[in-house]
Order: sequence, then C-alpha cells, then structure tokens
Amino acid sequence: MIKTSRLFGNKTRVTFSLPAAEPAGRVSVVGDFNDWEPGRHELQARRNGTRTVSVSLGPGTYKFRYLATDGIWLDDEDGSELHL
Repeated sequence: MIKTSRLFGNKTRVTFSLPAAEPAGRVSVVGDFNDWEPGRHELQARRNGTRTVSVSLGPGTYKFRYLATDGIWLDDEDGSELHL
C-alpha cells in the first residue's frame, strides 16, 4: 500500500507499506528513484504490524518493486508505477 502527502515546494512524501507477514527477512523498496539499489530504502517494522519506509520525491512517474532477502521480488497491491 502507498500513501502520499504533500511537502513544501514540489516534493511529495511517499510512504511504502507492506504487511509484516510477507515476507520474512529484510525488504527494500527499489526503483528508478534510487537506481534500483537494494538496502537504500529498507522497510522498518512498526507497532501496528506493518513495515514502512518514506521517501521524498519530486513530480514524475516512477517504477518500483520490493526486493526481499534471498532475491524475492514483490509487487505492491496498487501496482508498480507511481505518478506524482
């Protein structure tokens, strides 16, 4: 699940979220906004049972996926492209 909130100027805070149960191990959001670099935006466990990470992005269209331990790729329930 993805949530967005406007910041000052033309930036938007994008929060990427996954349920805690899927999958075990570390999970990063990777995309063209971070050169598809694993570990750069790693999701952190939250008290409500989800794992999230927030990224500040400018206007544009971004492709992304989640990459878990052992090379497991996951897609977001809202799709794999973000339009800001």
